[in-house]
Amino acid sequence: MSDPHRELAGMADSGDPAARTALGGGATATRLRAAILALAQRRGPDSSICPSDAARAVGGEGWRELNTESRGIALKLARDGKVEITQRGDIVDPDGELRGPIRIRVKP
Repeated sequence: MSDPHRELAGMADSGDPAARTALGGGATATRLRAAILALAQRRGPDSSICPSDAARAVGGEGWRELNTESRGIALKLARDGKVEITQRGDIVDPDGELRGPIRIRVKP
């Protein structure tokens, strides 16, 4: 399993502003949003991240408490056209009934 915090740290060291925001101080929602966008962008449209990747990158030991918030932010980003949400490889409507795991990817 990859370490999303380490992945963001490397991106921040390279000057990525979203990664710096994700790892900096400030509101948790802002940091989660930045982490989702930075990680998804890094992995590209042919790969994806899980909302828990952003939660683990931002939340440290307490990352599990951020899973629901991270998922909600991902769905809002999809509604805003910033990312796509998939389930079992298919793009899904972020306003539809979503049960089970989701994945997040940048648009091609």
